[in-house]
Amino acid sequence: MSSTGQDSTTTRHRRSRHNPQSPLHDSSVTSKRNIKKGAVPRSSPNLAEVKKKGKMKKLSQAVEDDLIMGLQELDMNSEAKVLVGTGLVFDEQLNEFHCLWDESFPERPERLHAIKEQLIQEGLLDRCVSFQARFAEKEELMLVHSLEFIDLMETTQYMSERELQVLADTYDSVYLHPNSYTCTCLASGSVLRLVDAVLGAEIRNGMAIIRPPGHHAQRSHMDGYCMFNHVAVAARYAQKKHRIRRVLIVDWDVHHGQGTQFTFDQDPSVLYFSIHRYEQGRFWPHLKASNWSTTGFGPGQGYTINVPWNQVGMRDADYIAAFLHILLPVAFKFQPQLVLVAAGFDALQGDPKGEMAATPAGFAHLTHLLMGLAGGKLILSLEGGYNLRSLAEGVSASLHILLGDPCPMLESPGAPCPSAQASIYCTLEALEPFWEVLVRPAETPKEYSAEDGVQEIKEEGPWEPPVLPIPTWPLLQARTGLVYDQRMMSHCNIWDSHHPETPQRILRIMCHLEELGLSERCVTLPVRPATEAELLTCHSAEYVERLRATEKMKTQELHCEGANFDSIYICPSTFTCAQLATGAACRLVEAVLSGEVLNGVAVVRPPGHHAEQDAACGFCFFNSVAVAARHAQAISGHAMRILIVDWDIHHGNGTQHIFEDDPSVLYVSLHRFDRGTFFPMGDEGASSQVGRAAGTGFTVNVAWNGPRVGDAEYLAAWHRLVLPIAYEFNPELVLVSAGFDAARGDPLGGCQVSPEGYAHLTHLLMGLGNGRIILILEGGYNLTSISESMAACTHALLGDLPPQLALLRPPQSGALASITETIQVHRRYWRSLRITKVANKEGLSSSESVTKKVPQQANPRLAKGITMPKSKVLEAGMRKATSALSAEESTPGQTIPEAANVALTQDQSLETAARRATLDKAPSEETGGEAPVHQATSEAATGGVVLHPTTSEEAERGAELIQTPQASCTKEQTPAPSLMPEATTLLSPSHLTGNPRTLELGGEAQETLEPQALGEENLLGEAAGGQDMADLKLTQGFQDLADTNEGILYAVTPLPWCPHLVVVRPTPAASLDVTQPCEDCGTLQENWLCLSCYQVYCSRYVNAHMVQHHEASGHPLVLSYIDLSTWCYPCQAYVHHQDLLDVKNITYQKKFGEDMPHPH
Repeated sequence: MSSTGQDSTTTRHRRSRHNPQSPLHDSSVTSKRNIKKGAVPRSSPNLAEVKKKGKMKKLSQAVEDDLIMGLQELDMNSEAKVLVGTGLVFDEQLNEFHCLWDESFPERPERLHAIKEQLIQEGLLDRCVSFQARFAEKEELMLVHSLEFIDLMETTQYMSERELQVLADTYDSVYLHPNSYTCTCLASGSVLRLVDAVLGAEIRNGMAIIRPPGHHAQRSHMDGYCMFNHVAVAARYAQKKHRIRRVLIVDWDVHHGQGTQFTFDQDPSVLYFSIHRYEQGRFWPHLKASNWSTTGFGPGQGYTINVPWNQVGMRDADYIAAFLHILLPVAFKFQPQLVLVAAGFDALQGDPKGEMAATPAGFAHLTHLLMGLAGGKLILSLEGGYNLRSLAEGVSASLHILLGDPCPMLESPGAPCPSAQASIYCTLEALEPFWEVLVRPAETPKEYSAEDGVQEIKEEGPWEPPVLPIPTWPLLQARTGLVYDQRMMSHCNIWDSHHPETPQRILRIMCHLEELGLSERCVTLPVRPATEAELLTCHSAEYVERLRATEKMKTQELHCEGANFDSIYICPSTFTCAQLATGAACRLVEAVLSGEVLNGVAVVRPPGHHAEQDAACGFCFFNSVAVAARHAQAISGHAMRILIVDWDIHHGNGTQHIFEDDPSVLYVSLHRFDRGTFFPMGDEGASSQVGRAAGTGFTVNVAWNGPRVGDAEYLAAWHRLVLPIAYEFNPELVLVSAGFDAARGDPLGGCQVSPEGYAHLTHLLMGLGNGRIILILEGGYNLTSISESMAACTHALLGDLPPQLALLRPPQSGALASITETIQVHRRYWRSLRITKVANKEGLSSSESVTKKVPQQANPRLAKGITMPKSKVLEAGMRKATSALSAEESTPGQTIPEAANVALTQDQSLETAARRATLDKAPSEETGGEAPVHQATSEAATGGVVLHPTTSEEAERGAELIQTPQASCTKEQTPAPSLMPEATTLLSPSHLTGNPRTLELGGEAQETLEPQALGEENLLGEAAGGQDMADLKLTQGFQDLADTNEGILYAVTPLPWCPHLVVVRPTPAASLDVTQPCEDCGTLQENWLCLSCYQVYCSRYVNAHMVQHHEASGHPLVLSYIDLSTWCYPCQAYVHHQDLLDVKNITYQKKFGEDMPHPH
């Protein structure tokens, strides 16, 4: 089976791998059938084409990369070895660090110990290809991190415990150890080693079992247990060294990987997908950038995908639904060449941080779904996971899948909960402008009830199984069974040698399987005829006897008997062949259910899915799939749940009728309908046909109304409809009516499904039923097409990963309409299809609940797991307010007196200010929900926390601040120290010098807290646009405060030092212009000066160009032209230090025409 070049733009003819001169179609078929022009298969680019491509264009870097990738994808060796092997990096050196001052810190060496014990117990270590960890070089780390930050981390090797703790306390939820730097370099290097091995074709996939985690780490900033961002470094490394153009990063850790997102949010070459706990911003890291509304910036818009969970207890069904509806459609369109997974297992049930209810089996399914991407080039890098048992079993489950083991059955899959459906819908709507594959036709949502005459499926509450289910992994003697018997070729049309249902069909398939060495890799099982008892489970005794009688009929009688049925010919061998075909399917069922093989292929004829209980139809005599399903239920001794997927281009009318009242068999058919004019014609294949009686809802028809349906349409149906229903049904066995007349070049189907497309459809179904899946040949009448298509499916069943698809066009609008029609019909029966419009979308993301993260806690291990209450939430114009006080100087839980009421007026409208997200206060219980937009930050209103909304640039992407009322914290969740633990000094007018917005406290510049706003005109001047009001009014307000001695004003204490001061460049005094507009948009409203390159850009409240400049350049420190405050992006804090006085003084001189008072 040939792969297809990534950048092929023209349709090429497919030739046989072993005979390049073979004709495109079988001559015996093409001479008699009208094949749609242009419906020709594609092939790999040959060497001449690739060379010609290189000569016709100037070899720019992009063209050169295309040429290299084209050469890599050439099918140079028809007998190429199938890539196998799973790499594993596990190094004991990674356990040589821990928290010196807190032995109970969750990120500890015991995590890797537990994983190792589990892998040894299950025998997985010996099955993997072991790789030695290596250290990441500085040059490699610099692909993501700044040299200054790396150098700072390197110095931690020589620090004392006290120095390490002081430095760690400047970051959020981290600790440092003398070995932290060495181990983190080793962890990053471990992932890079696997990148080399996977892209160098040493192995097909791999897992790095490493610590510390990395996905929170930013360019110059530690965060959330993370120092260096392993996955981000690996992505850049793959792009630079291996010239990989497209990388998919999937982050399923329960915490949002903000570090990874910020690294790539302007880069369309890296698709970042994160599914994480959010709870309207109350869960760490408390960033608005973690919500579904953040989709990337500039050229990277649409390449950041966030699926935020807004409640705890999310289950496997919720995660799988997000993958099916969002990730897989986008990923198939994006076509990654490498998939990296930030594999945190803190969403597993029992994890103290995540509080979710996913299972190890669920993560096995997620891994399986990802293995169909990038030609199977998949690397998992361990992130979080803090319940040792859950962590070990989650890692083990994913590793089983990487090794090719089947997915375990899900204990209770069900359907996504309403909260998950709402999150998925919002994410879909945010991404629709960028991904046409996600666009859904307009629907009319409908609530279903018993009044509709439909038995409504009961909504489930949060699922809490008593114990964590342990996946079971079958011990297989062999993987794929194969049934074929040449005797089935004796059924033939003795009147028309050109009939499409020719004996050559199965012969050509078997020859091709043998040529590719696939038949040798399968277990060939002996074929037996179906017994009469087996046939009678689906057919009447009279009909069986009627067919048996044809064995003794004369030629004329046979012709007359065939004419009594629809599209049937009969010969003396017909009964025997039909009996063998059905018996072969039953034999394969026996082998699969007994564990003799995992899955199987039945190369049989005549086909069977049109055969009715008492009538032959459409080349079919006995319904092999239906009889096999009943045989499986008989063997199991119960009404085994069986999924039958019929992808033959013709509707399987016989199968539908046999099971239409049986809820134990879910029948799903995708077929050409053409509004009832395509065989077998009539309305039996319409989407409105849903079954009857107890089987209502268990017949699902996707009715195509035209030709040229291809991979894009079938994958869309799989992602939106087939797999969601299948996972909700949770079958114990999957049977496929595998007709290949929807394949490219088929004379009857007129469609365009590729062999690679069939491989992907098969791979996706293999996650169901514990991997027990059987493909039974139905139709397909182009001998080349059916041979290549069946071979592609057999590859998949054998565990060979599907090749990358050719660039997918968007699904046809007519096909999408067919899918949507079926979804609307079946939404009343299947909750997994109810991804519909959310009435109050703003409630999932608005300022009512989205907030900014709390400051550094005295005990860092508590910060990452803490959840903030939903009430009393404010938006602030900074990402993190940081106190310079030590833990000893701050008293957690202290009460802060009510802030003074100082009127700051502003001439901007409420609408404009609100759009810039200043201080939007949710209505509090104390005020009966009537609070103004901007309230006084009193103890009663804010739970004892005072905010400092300054003009300053906040760090990234609308990050905002969460308040925590002290009384609401549990014993386990120690409240965060107050934002303003130090500033409790009454201010008098004598303290005010220079710019009235900057106060002098004890020799240090302190920025004022914004006061209570009394009306629409009293919006925060700085955060809402920076337009100064009369200084007299502000000064008078402070005078009144001092005179009455009522109230106290508080200020944020800036950091006295930060590690990024070393990058401040000498001040170019002559070139500073405080009136200079933003270099990107020309605004004069609120601008900032970069202290590394001295370029000027606007605030995040204008057009966020300084934020974008920081992301692109990594320059950490910026100075406000409004109030001369200095903000550090990596530290997420204001900084005041001697090294900044020169630039502040020069700026002050330019702004006010005099030296800055007290420049110390």
